[in-house]
Amino acid sequence: MPQSLAKIYLHVVFSTKNREPTITDAARENLHAYMATVLANLGCHANLINSVEDHVHILFELARTVTVSQVVEDVKKSSSKWMKTRPGVSGAFAWQSGYGVFSVSQSSVDAVRTYIANQREHHRKQSFQDELRTLFTKHQIAFDERYVWD
Repeated sequence: MPQSLAKIYLHVVFSTKNREPTITDAARENLHAYMATVLANLGCHANLINSVEDHVHILFELARTVTVSQVVEDVKKSSSKWMKTRPGVSGAFAWQSGYGVFSVSQSSVDAVRTYIANQREHHRKQSFQDELRTLFTKHQIAFDERYVWD
């Protein structure tokens, strides 16, 4: 085939450093828009971005010319620098060093969108740690608790 084509959906999750509740309502919408722009600059389409005070979920289409680690690094690095310039945001704002990333089949995109859209309601009942444990288990990802939380 002379042309390379791909459509790969990924769901990435990462928290603020030490799960500090530093994503404010005032910054949230602009943070999501900024992250979507970073993704677009990498050739990745942001399908949906949502967050609560201590973590973010991003559903996006991975461009065929970049790696997952490159995308996540660029989104985290750029948005961290940007957040530090926002009024009312601590200059110590930071993301955790790691992340969780999960493949999403075309048939599951709508369900994942709904899940991400309902984060506020979801976290009235479940902590971020329990949510991530559930996602790791669902996706059969082995993990060691000693190295997941920072």
